[in-house]
Amino acid sequence: MNVAFLGLIVVVVAFATVAAVIRRYRRCPSDKILVVYGKTGGGSAKCIHGGGKFVWPIIQDYAYLNLTPISIDANLTNALSRQNIRVDVPCRFTVGISTEPDSMNNAAERLLGLTSNEIQELARDILFGQLRLVIATMSIEEINSDRDKFLDNISKNVEVELKKIGLRLINVNVTDIKDESGYIEALGKEAAAKAINEAKVSVAEQDKYGEIGKAEAVRDTRIKTSEANAIAVKGENNAQIEIANSNAYRREKEAEANRLATAAEKVQQAKALQEAYAAEKEAELARAERERSTQQANIIVPEEIEKQRRIIEAEAEAEKARVNAKGDADAIYAKMEAEAKGLYEILTKLAAGYDKMVQAAGGDANKAYMLLLLEKLPELVKTQVEAVKGVNIDHVTVWDSGNGTDGKGSTANFVSGLMKSVPPLSDLFDLAGMNLPEYLGKKTEVQDVTPIEEKKK
Repeated sequence: MNVAFLGLIVVVVAFATVAAVIRRYRRCPSDKILVVYGKTGGGSAKCIHGGGKFVWPIIQDYAYLNLTPISIDANLTNALSRQNIRVDVPCRFTVGISTEPDSMNNAAERLLGLTSNEIQELARDILFGQLRLVIATMSIEEINSDRDKFLDNISKNVEVELKKIGLRLINVNVTDIKDESGYIEALGKEAAAKAINEAKVSVAEQDKYGEIGKAEAVRDTRIKTSEANAIAVKGENNAQIEIANSNAYRREKEAEANRLATAAEKVQQAKALQEAYAAEKEAELARAERERSTQQANIIVPEEIEKQRRIIEAEAEAEKARVNAKGDADAIYAKMEAEAKGLYEILTKLAAGYDKMVQAAGGDANKAYMLLLLEKLPELVKTQVEAVKGVNIDHVTVWDSGNGTDGKGSTANFVSGLMKSVPPLSDLFDLAGMNLPEYLGKKTEVQDVTPIEEKKK
């Protein structure tokens, strides 16, 4: 009995402990910030946005900061602008507690436990002060016309100050700005007049553009109409061409079909004739085969054997002749190939020799040519000597009347022509397009040879 009672007590205590632990675990809604304060292990408080945290009993406690936006009216009056003109700037700010880590800690330190109205009043003082500072740095024209710049300056200044107490600026709206001197109203009238004048100018410009556009529209209409008519005519012509082409194509195909039909008919007729001819040929061949078979035993077989023998002998002779001819051709080819290789070697060596001769002459081809000419000079002289060596004049008879046309006798002309029949060395050089070397002498005019007897006369 005592054991059962003790067990019941243990179960109850355990259940109570678990229930207490569960009750100390706090979940944070999305529209609130859970602030756990007391002994947090660092800092004055620990802020949690979303999720949850176990709050230790006795050493820790918790509270919530509401993230609901707060709307604040900041109707600033008699604020001095940069031009020292007092203006009224009615504004509406929307602020809320920031969820940034640093800002949440600032909010926990400065706003925890305050009501919404208290937070609103605290923020309003900050907003008024920063709004006056922004207006003091701007002109009336900037405040009135450049609202984006005005709102941006307000946001920059207000954000910094609100962050210090854990708030952030959500939105700012500025309504009509007024001044005591009527400066803004005058600016409005000026702007209105300017806008009216610009509108009149714009209307006139638009009227001008309208007339121009109307004229261009008429022109474009006429052009487009002409183009459409041209396209229509072109389309009709193309359609007629297509019809003509189609008819021609149809007639061509019909003619082709008729031709193919006629050709097919003729082919069939030819095939029938060919088949009939083949049948007759086969019949004739069969009859010939029977007759040949009949005669083969008596005459054809021995003759055929003799014919085959002669054919074999002829083919053997032909093969022998082909082998001999191939051998002769190979020999001729080998000889010509050897000659070609020898000629190639000779030409190669001559080219190498000429190249070395040019190099020996200092790279001057003319000097190399003179050296080569010196080498061949004995052969040239020998050739000239051989030209007249075999000439044997036994007897020359000349009948000369002594009446030459140029003052010379016929005998003199004959001897002179005979001497000129042998080309001198200089003429050989001239025919070759070369100059006789200076060391061999210079070319002089050859005097006509006159017989001594004619001179005595």
